[in-house]
Amino acid sequence: MIKLKKYLQEFILNLENKLEKNYKFSIEEKNNIQIQIANFQHERLIHLLVTLFYALFALILIFLSFDITIIFIVPFFIVLIFLLFYVKHYFFLENSVQYLYKLYDKINTNSKPNKI
Repeated sequence: MIKLKKYLQEFILNLENKLEKNYKFSIEEKNNIQIQIANFQHERLIHLLVTLFYALFALILIFLSFDITIIFIVPFFIVLIFLLFYVKHYFFLENSVQYLYKLYDKINTNSKPNKI
């Protein structure tokens, strides 16, 4: 199974190479690109929700460590480490999806409309 990050980078690189060569995208290819962008948007939303829940859980743990006992500080740091990695990955997804929007706009402006 290909990791999402590698798959997304390869997908972007493929589109960039085609745009550099002034490749004319068919309607089916444009629809496929839109479907892929929608899939990446869904993945981005899921990672946003997971990131928010990790942040909420980290806040709960830090408040528990201040109010109840210091023992909650260890799980807080564990969750904080996971949170930092999720934030990093989420920003990668966010920036990549926004870049895909720009690439898709270039595809639509560089391609002549197909005659029906």
